Amino acid sequence: MGEQQNSETMLGGYRALDLTQGAFSICGKLMGDLGADVIKIERPGGDRTRNIGPFYKDIPDPEKSLFWFFLNLNKRSITLDIETDEGSGIFKRLVQTADFVLESFQPGYMDELGLGYGLLEDINPAIIMTSITPFGQTGPYAHYKVKDMIGTAMSGAMHYFRYLDSPPLRLTPLPQFELLGALSGAAGSMVALYYRELTGAGQHVDVSCQQIAAGNIMHGIDVWEWMKVAFRGMGPGQFAARPTGLLYTRMIFPCKDGYVYFMAGGGAQAGLVTSSKRLVEIANRDGMCLELKDLDWSQLDMGAIAQEEWDRIQNSLGDFIRTKTKQELFDEAIANDVILIPTTSIKDVVESPQFKSREFWVEVDHSELGESIAYPGFPIKWTELPPYRPQRRAPLIGEHNSDIYEAELGFSKEELVMLKVQGVI
Repeated sequence: MGEQQNSETMLGGYRALDLTQGAFSICGKLMGDLGADVIKIERPGGDRTRNIGPFYKDIPDPEKSLFWFFLNLNKRSITLDIETDEGSGIFKRLVQTADFVLESFQPGYMDELGLGYGLLEDINPAIIMTSITPFGQTGPYAHYKVKDMIGTAMSGAMHYFRYLDSPPLRLTPLPQFELLGALSGAAGSMVALYYRELTGAGQHVDVSCQQIAAGNIMHGIDVWEWMKVAFRGMGPGQFAARPTGLLYTRMIFPCKDGYVYFMAGGGAQAGLVTSSKRLVEIANRDGMCLELKDLDWSQLDMGAIAQEEWDRIQNSLGDFIRTKTKQELFDEAIANDVILIPTTSIKDVVESPQFKSREFWVEVDHSELGESIAYPGFPIKWTELPPYRPQRRAPLIGEHNSDIYEAELGFSKEELVMLKVQGVI
């Protein structure tokens, strides 16, 4: 437990019992990244998360889920059915040695098993139990069963992700709703740990993914509070309110090999004036945007310009941008103080010299596959801790049963065989 903490890792010496599933598992992964002993407790036969693709070399196999690989890096695995009396008893023994219990079941489920926070607190007064659910432990929605897209829709976030005249759109097939909740669960657990260090008391951390996702809307809430206007997505640009009516400015432009972000502007916006003028000069060298050569951007009245005229200017710049690659435009932007950046693809991110220079990508050995796989590393560096290096790949099903049950809890091999036959482990 915590008193055994070492200085080699941030959470070395702490232990977490991880009952979470799906993307909620990233909560325990972050603790494992920081050195905690995270014991992933899977049902006999393996956690359902193992059946989520994509799979290593497209081989559908519970031991080859890339989704599982990432979310369960730096954890150990035991199999245990906590719904059985024997399994519940074993779990309680483990709680005596733990600092955290992480779970993502429906509210009330752990109480039904006799494993709710109230009972666990009696077993270990210092325990921190973190419950991560779509809507939290209380309220009229607490027992709703939802998938990630439904949760995102109910948080208000999907209202943002749309084109000008489209219905709300899904942000990504990745489970952002659950990931945001789990990340907050990790943060909440750390705050509870700090409180325990001050007072000695554990507590129950109740995380609502809906509240986290709604909080990410940020100024959308403020706009509604002030103006009763539902701020919404605007596709590749944005509207500006002005006395003469709304003005739409495009900010995402297609180029030769993808897209770039560029925002033109004038009038009192000195930075945009310089940026827009410089891009016109760059285009003029190629014989393009010549109709904008003598445009005085500083005198452009953004409060009165007609949308048709503004579209003409933007379309001219867009025609030039379309003739260049992302890298060509980025190089010119840096050299000429143009506010323009590439919108990067996954390939660009993986090959980014910035990520490489910060050693973000790390190789993890998968001896069972006969090769290493590159993973995203930890995004934070500390001056007083060693650089992040993964301690272990994601575990195989029940890979550490012997380590925990035999070496630590004292079960014999014969007893483990009986527990396996009975479906307890």
